Amino acid sequence: MSVSETVSTLQVGDETRLRRNTLSLSHIVATTLAGIAPAMSFFFGFAVIVQGAGLAAPLTILTAMVGILFLTNTIAQFSQFIPSAGSFVTFTGKAFGPSIGAAVSVFVIFGYIVAASTIVSVAGVWISETLRLFLHLSVNWAILTVSLSAATGWLVMRGIGLSTRWSGIFFYFEAGLLVLGSVLMMVAHPHSLTFAPFRLSSLTGGLAGLGAGFPLAIYLFIGWENSASLAEETENPRRNIPRALVTGTLSIGLFYIFLAYATAVGFKMDAHALGASQLPFIDGLKTSAPALLAVAYLAGVTSILGSLIGLVNSQARILFNSGREGLLPEFLGKIHPRHQTPHSAMWVFLILAVALILGFGLLGGVAPMEYFGFAGTLGMIPVILTYMLTNLALPVYIVRYRRSELNVVRHIVMPIVGTLVMLFPLWGFVQPGQAWPFNVLPWIVLGVLALSLIYGLVIARLSPGLAHRIGAYVADQ
Repeated sequence: MSVSETVSTLQVGDETRLRRNTLSLSHIVATTLAGIAPAMSFFFGFAVIVQGAGLAAPLTILTAMVGILFLTNTIAQFSQFIPSAGSFVTFTGKAFGPSIGAAVSVFVIFGYIVAASTIVSVAGVWISETLRLFLHLSVNWAILTVSLSAATGWLVMRGIGLSTRWSGIFFYFEAGLLVLGSVLMMVAHPHSLTFAPFRLSSLTGGLAGLGAGFPLAIYLFIGWENSASLAEETENPRRNIPRALVTGTLSIGLFYIFLAYATAVGFKMDAHALGASQLPFIDGLKTSAPALLAVAYLAGVTSILGSLIGLVNSQARILFNSGREGLLPEFLGKIHPRHQTPHSAMWVFLILAVALILGFGLLGGVAPMEYFGFAGTLGMIPVILTYMLTNLALPVYIVRYRRSELNVVRHIVMPIVGTLVMLFPLWGFVQPGQAWPFNVLPWIVLGVLALSLIYGLVIARLSPGLAHRIGAYVADQ
């Protein structure tokens, strides 16, 4: 450890911290997978991937998984050196200095809150529709959205162990239902069990078709990095966080590929019919086992519940750590005196996410599912840019603090390749010629980026000791 890193950790030795050694490897893997919301992500994202790649959509997902693994390497390497609840903010701040760290704290939290609001937006609508279809109950989506968000806030405030246990339960229940539905589709169409989805010849438009669905395939994985911000409460974080990152990425990637293949079987390998469906998994199950359609809807409900818990637990901790270290207002760094959870940051995170969808939905007249589409893109752009910056931060950090441990492949080649890979989904989100409101989203992100950079420069100048506070709360020190 360098001298500057030692000084930082000594300055906070006696301060209140999050509850240590609460989470095992299995806990953080489960809650990370829950935060990804595989059912909802796959239900709404797979159709767009199919429209680009056709029957070979599983190949697009496989390619995205490989791309994410390059990013996984970067976060895993950082987590071995400086495991922190601050995650991206800590990693970039240590490499590039306090002004960049402060800017990233604003920029990535903006992206995370907007992206989280899409889960909040679909929560009320999906559960309202489920109640209407199967119980003939009519409940307004906004009421369900507020109720679910309040219940999530209460649960995550009560303790990291309790909330991650529930997010894990919801995830495994969701995964079990999805596997059941997939098996039923394959059993119903045994003659369609071929390798066609894995052949390059099945790609619509060749490599161009692969690239067309790549941005949405990357979107399916968002949340893979959530375990990094749980480092302070995890047993042996320098070992378990990297393991969780790799395990989670591989697990969710292979799971998506299985779901994609089963869905293609459910459509009897008919690429045209598959591409015409807006919800391929739901429609495939309707034709294969209509009596069990409720399985898919129930999987969606548990997906929402698990995701809300998982993402608030992990992403709000970045907001909390930024407040604790002085990059953002101090009250965000407060810890609940009894439960040792970052309750202020959690409630702020949730309230802002709920306010966004209620504002657009009730005041702006925007349908929740319409909001889901453009807000998901708006939230993704800052997150992808942060991924890219963090990749570039790793070689800088190694040269500054760990030069004797430099590994050219892990610390230079893989981060650079990971940065280049992210250019494809980024271009898919910002390319010119898109319809309203997608054509203005890049300009909104540029505005937020400019404000974030200005904020970073100002707060670094007003707080000369900020450089030592960034990364001061190393998880196991």
